[in-house]
Amino acid sequence: MQPSTSTDRIILRRLAGGVGARLARWPVFPYDVTVRISLWVSVVVVAGLFGWGAWQRRWIADDGLIVLRTVRNLLAGNGPVFNAGERIEANTSTAWTYLVTLGAWLGGPVRMEYVALALALTLSVLGVVLAMLGTGRLYAPSLQGRRALLLPAGALVYIAVPPARDFATSGLENGLVLAYLGLLWWMLVCWSQALRATPKGRLFDGTLAAVAGLSVLIRPELALIGGGVLVMMLIAARGWRRRVLIVVAGGLLPVAYQIFRMGYYALIVPGTAVAKDASGAKWSQGFTYLSNFNNPYLLWVPVLLLAALGVVLLTTRTRPWWVRHQVPRGYGWLARTVQSPAAVVLFMFASGLLQGIYWVRQGGDFMHGRVLLTPLFCMLMPISVIPVVLPDGTRFTRETGYLLAAATSVLWASVVGWSIWAANSSGLGADGTRVTYTGIVDERRFYSQATGHAHPLTAADYLDYPRMRAVLTAINNTPDGALLLPSGNYDQWDVVPAYPPPADLTPAARQALETPHTVFFTNMGMLGMNVGLDVRVIDQIGLTNPLAMHTQRLTDGRIGHDKNLFPDWAVAEGPFLKTRPYIPAYLDEEWISQAEVALGCPATESMLNSVRGEMSPRRFLSNLTHAYEFTKYRIDRVPLYELKRCGLPVPEPKNPPYTGMPATGP
Repeated sequence: MQPSTSTDRIILRRLAGGVGARLARWPVFPYDVTVRISLWVSVVVVAGLFGWGAWQRRWIADDGLIVLRTVRNLLAGNGPVFNAGERIEANTSTAWTYLVTLGAWLGGPVRMEYVALALALTLSVLGVVLAMLGTGRLYAPSLQGRRALLLPAGALVYIAVPPARDFATSGLENGLVLAYLGLLWWMLVCWSQALRATPKGRLFDGTLAAVAGLSVLIRPELALIGGGVLVMMLIAARGWRRRVLIVVAGGLLPVAYQIFRMGYYALIVPGTAVAKDASGAKWSQGFTYLSNFNNPYLLWVPVLLLAALGVVLLTTRTRPWWVRHQVPRGYGWLARTVQSPAAVVLFMFASGLLQGIYWVRQGGDFMHGRVLLTPLFCMLMPISVIPVVLPDGTRFTRETGYLLAAATSVLWASVVGWSIWAANSSGLGADGTRVTYTGIVDERRFYSQATGHAHPLTAADYLDYPRMRAVLTAINNTPDGALLLPSGNYDQWDVVPAYPPPADLTPAARQALETPHTVFFTNMGMLGMNVGLDVRVIDQIGLTNPLAMHTQRLTDGRIGHDKNLFPDWAVAEGPFLKTRPYIPAYLDEEWISQAEVALGCPATESMLNSVRGEMSPRRFLSNLTHAYEFTKYRIDRVPLYELKRCGLPVPEPKNPPYTGMPATGP
């Protein structure tokens, strides 16, 4: 059919031009079929290996069970707390807590442990996949019209490290961190290429800003990465409206949650950050932790190999594609530089390096390798896959091209060889399940050995951990309530009875009486998931205990456990009998009486009321106002010193000290 008029011909030409222009832009960076197939084969192989390897080492850590105790309280209507009636944020990752809660709610009868396991494993694999796809997109423009293979390199190095597969499950937020960083990396690469390809609209910028803003809710230290992305976007943005969009989208959710945290928990950081004094410095322990992570796997080997690969890739690259493409008018030099693939690569590598430095300064962790996995993942993302360009005789002669391709292949094969060796490494060896002077253990192997289960996944599996079955027996044997303290005997607990109920109570009233049970123990996860929500579970290191949380960090304490509140405080603050013969021999009556008085310190009372007082609008506003003050507040773990710090009188000794003289008369 022919157009009947000149107007029709003009309209058809415009339509054809519009369609042709759109088709010319899509896909933005068309892959050669060899590149496309090799990338997806690499993704499938790495994802399969990582998923299979993580499943072979599946487990749920005690710290993962701490998260699930909070989830139980949320689903029971007690709020995001570890113990009902005490507002403590015992989990570092806010997003992980609520994600598992959503999964548990949707899962219905499915055990929470299996929900956490499925989420962690899926997100871990997804994170590696997104990282590889983002890097594949990074290389795509420079590979247009060239035959090349995209092969896994940095991704192989990451999944080969045994702790990476250990913490792909574990019930902790590591999988969520990988998925988040993988998504952020992929979106950053798209954003960096937007000026030279198809410009991104406000929807994309708003989404990227919102994802960047989530960083602090994934883990607080990731705010360095998310905040950096927002700064880059603000520098590159054109016009105040786009900048307002970035600020609002990036800050709305984290700011809203920060206000909630300050008003609800009376802290400006998660409770775990206060318990571990995350702003403190233990450089020597940090270098010990770094060495502990490096030595079993010789991580310096892939570092050298990947550095050599980088040199070869720089040698064989053509002129950077973003230099050849014109940037639209209105973008200054700084904006063009910031919104470029080179800047994004440098930013992600530097972010990983700074994360690693932060953790070394902090002293690392007691779990082998765990906190250095994120820095490693960040630094490896820009080379998670690498191109091996097949010679075509254009830039180099065929002979030179084959030589460079062979060099790349040899280096890549060396990375593969190291990965196979590292993946089968014995790790820490015999020391992996012993708490040595470093304080660092292979947490998965430790709990597998201690419970007798190759894959401890559920709270029921942890009943085979020392003292766990005994605690249930002790609770059942003390119907009127008690404080339970760990005994030197793994099959029993020391019991401090609660004040007995009035003798004239009727049987019905006695049955209706709430019986206070408090358990004082380090392993709060397995304990909290095996007892009822009516049992208060506290610890001496401060993750679930507000008193211990606000003590000073011990200089030479085990990293991650370097606060240690004396159990005398637990007796002093509870409705428990406080004299002999009701207290164990290792407790001191005078310390207990001094701790009772010390609890009356006005500042300490205010701190405790902020998390134990009934929540109301007035309480929320008061907490919001004093959150910084409460975050910085510290008490002395020795009751006598705490009395002196607070300016309180020392109570008279109940039993005068022996002086060698008769009590009365000569």
